[in-house]
Amino acid sequence: MTAKNLLIELGVEELPPQSLEQLGFSFAESIIASLQAQALINDVQAAAFKVYASPRRLAVWVPNVVSQAADKPVSRKLMPVKVGLDEKGRPTPPLLKKLTSLGASADAVAELKRVRDGKTETLFLDTVVTGTKLADGVQIALDEIIGRLPIPKVMTYQLADGWESVNFVRPAHTLVALHGSEIIPVRLLGLDAGREALGHRFEASQLFIQLQNADSYAQQLLEEGAVIAGFDDRRNEISQQLNAASEKAGLTLFQDDALLNEVTALVEWPNVLIGQFDPEFLEVPQECLILTMKANQKYFPLMDANAKLANKFLLVSNIRPADPSLVVTGNERVVRSRLADAKFFYDQDRKKSLESRLPGLDQVVYHNKLGTQGERIQRVRVIARSIALLLGGEALADDAGKATLLSKTDLLTEMVGEFPELQGIMGYYYALHDGHGETIAQAIADHYKPRFSGDSLPRNMVGICVALADKLETLTGLFSIGQVPTGDKDPFALRRHALGVIRILIEKELPLSLDFLLKEARLAFDEKYPETAISPLQFIYDRLAGNLREQGYTPQTIDAVLSQAPAILKDIPKRLEAVRAFEKLPEAPSLAAANKRVHNILEKSTESNAVIHSQVNTGLLKEPAETALYDALMQAKPQADNAFESGEYTRSLQSLAALKEPVDTFFDHVMVNTDDAGLRINRLCLLKMMHQAMNRVADLSKLAG
Repeated sequence: MTAKNLLIELGVEELPPQSLEQLGFSFAESIIASLQAQALINDVQAAAFKVYASPRRLAVWVPNVVSQAADKPVSRKLMPVKVGLDEKGRPTPPLLKKLTSLGASADAVAELKRVRDGKTETLFLDTVVTGTKLADGVQIALDEIIGRLPIPKVMTYQLADGWESVNFVRPAHTLVALHGSEIIPVRLLGLDAGREALGHRFEASQLFIQLQNADSYAQQLLEEGAVIAGFDDRRNEISQQLNAASEKAGLTLFQDDALLNEVTALVEWPNVLIGQFDPEFLEVPQECLILTMKANQKYFPLMDANAKLANKFLLVSNIRPADPSLVVTGNERVVRSRLADAKFFYDQDRKKSLESRLPGLDQVVYHNKLGTQGERIQRVRVIARSIALLLGGEALADDAGKATLLSKTDLLTEMVGEFPELQGIMGYYYALHDGHGETIAQAIADHYKPRFSGDSLPRNMVGICVALADKLETLTGLFSIGQVPTGDKDPFALRRHALGVIRILIEKELPLSLDFLLKEARLAFDEKYPETAISPLQFIYDRLAGNLREQGYTPQTIDAVLSQAPAILKDIPKRLEAVRAFEKLPEAPSLAAANKRVHNILEKSTESNAVIHSQVNTGLLKEPAETALYDALMQAKPQADNAFESGEYTRSLQSLAALKEPVDTFFDHVMVNTDDAGLRINRLCLLKMMHQAMNRVADLSKLAG
């Protein structure tokens, strides 16, 4: 069986740029998985494959693929001996029929093995399955691939014969399948495999590239086809050209990985050129100009030394003419009209103040069950003022209320209507234009933050109040009408809103109770919006637990802290670190186990909570072990409590390490559930006292194995 390198390429019309990289990996991985399942490649070969993806091709290269898989011995289970053989050991009709279906003759009866399978003796037939031939294996892989590719919407197109139609993401025109230099006779989407690959539409030396072998693919496409086939190779080439061009211009490239990936998926022969636009357009907020250039034209903005937008940009052409001036001037003409539109929107928007747009929010439906944006803003305003009164008093509350009223008015502007991504940002500029000052303007811009994972938080206290209120109102309102996220479905981004609340409370170290915040949010709604069985409170704690797991905390540590439902979220990081430090103590396993035992004893006790309190009658301490535990508690508890009250959670838990020996001795020598009711209740009170002392920072029983 000869091993050679394998190349499979599907040449197509221009693929969707947003999904090209994923399509390339899925194409390659699907073929690899199929070949591996058929034993045509092993794990080492599967790990060494190369993916190629450009706007007009999907391809995969695999090293050392055998021409035929090795034969495989197989032991087939047939039937119980008593069914397959009669009393004289002769084959029964059911056995003969089974052998025939497997391609074996009656002579194979003599070679059957008897194996005890539980209480039954069973017949097995040992055979050898011929290994799959490469052509058959590749055909199976190609047949499977259509259903495996992540294509949300397919095209139906007619084949060259004029009769048959097929479905694929884009019409396919060529299929290459080479094992070394040999063509593999396979078929896909009405195409027979060959060695012809598509070159660049305009720059290739010839329309079709005749590939010599699987290994010459990338080099031939580069030299003869003017195509950089590898997605990563092409992205690196574009990045290098962009950096070189921006450095030559004395400016800084506006970094945008998403834009870089999209442009990489649009070109096969990248050529970075520099263009410019009229400086008068710089009067428009740079976010508008940057978004216009990126979203509409796929240009890369350039920034000056002060991080301000320059009137120059970089474009990535898919051709390399000797004189690129026509390409540059053509793009400059297009971007001029785009920027003129942005300037027109900006100028028109500033003719109306944000306050004058407030009545218009009453005509904008927020949700058909939650009213208009105007109604929603009034609810957010109530919540924001309540938060601000706690954090900064009446002055902060007035600013928060004012910022809240104006926070959604830019939704009615021409600019945000054209570019919804600019909501909040345009509110900032229009607020400054209306004379509201930097504090209010920043709050309007920041109240959506954090918009995504890793995004910054609001810059000032007014923005913090409005951002918190906006997210709390969203969670409370949508939960009240049953719009709770399920599985992967979260159409209103409630998980993001919950994480926003968490991040603001923790990272800004706000001394606000989560219970209080949700109650204030609830009060902002009238009675027609009932509370749901699933509380936003638990939803937020669930999101927090997931976020903490991503940060590297163990499930036990997280559970120990969050099971206490600490209302002040800013304390949670310190509690987690305290538990981590406690877990490193040699006494930790024993104390955690004892804590769990105490928890179980108290939970199963038939005595009422009124009877079991934390007051111990020292006169009923009969055993030396219970006296020793009480004395140790009296010494450790004040230290732990003082440390807890001052927020020194690590010291609080470490103070409890001294209880290990007296706790162990207590359980070794003291019967808690004694028949004497007085002694029993007093001992339960002692355990409750210990349980309360040990679990203020976290529920240490969750750390027990």
